Formats: sequence, C-alpha cells, structure tokens
Amino acid sequence: MRILLDTHVLLWFHTRDPRLSARSRSNIESGRHDCRYSIVSLWEITIKHALGKLELVDGLEASFAAMERANLAPLQLDPSHLLALSLLPHHHRDPFDRMLVAQAISEGMHLMTSDPQLRAYEVPLLHA
Repeated sequence: MRILLDTHVLLWFHTRDPRLSARSRSNIESGRHDCRYSIVSLWEITIKHALGKLELVDGLEASFAAMERANLAPLQLDPSHLLALSLLPHHHRDPFDRMLVAQAISEGMHLMTSDPQLRAYEVPLLHA
C-alpha cells in the first residue's frame, strides 16, 4: 500500500506523540508499505514554526534531518498535483490539506490522517 502522511501525522511520528495509534506507527515503521511525506508538509511546518504557531523542541533543521533519517521518502510537488488540486471541491479551507488530498489522489495513495473533514473527498483514508 502507498501511504501519504498528513502533516500532523508526520509530526506525531517524529515526536513519538501518543495520538498516533500503535497500528499507524507500525504501518509507517514496518517497511511493508511505501510511506511518504509531502514536501508540502515541510512547507507547512516551516511556516507555522516561523509564525510561532508550532514549537519544535529540536528546531527546524534538526527536525527535518530526523524526518529524513526515518527512511520516509519525500513526495515532491508536481504539476499534475496542481491540476488535481484545481479539480477539488472546496470541502476544506486549509490549502495544505487540500494539496495533500490532491497529491494522494494524483498518486493513487491512501492519506493517513485524523482530520474528519477530509472524508468529504474521494481519497482513500487511513485513520491515524
């Protein structure tokens, strides 16, 4: 299974937050699935950190380095993702979440999230 992690899932995984279920953590760590994070998530983390809305204990650079060491491949932004975004209905106002949905749809991936609003989209979801 190909899985794209929502930004909060990536952060929960990185910080070992107990809000990430044991099953989801196992799915990410097992190596049985192609789990990825989006470069869009790093963009969102950077913006929220710069605005003081997200505290990173290790700082931005160390957090990014730790995410890279977790053997999760980044999913780059592609023009096809932007085209998929342009076709999405506006069920959700968060531009980062909408872009993650568009990437998951475009790439044929499941989106791992705990955001119930994303159920409005035609994308396969995995509850985090």
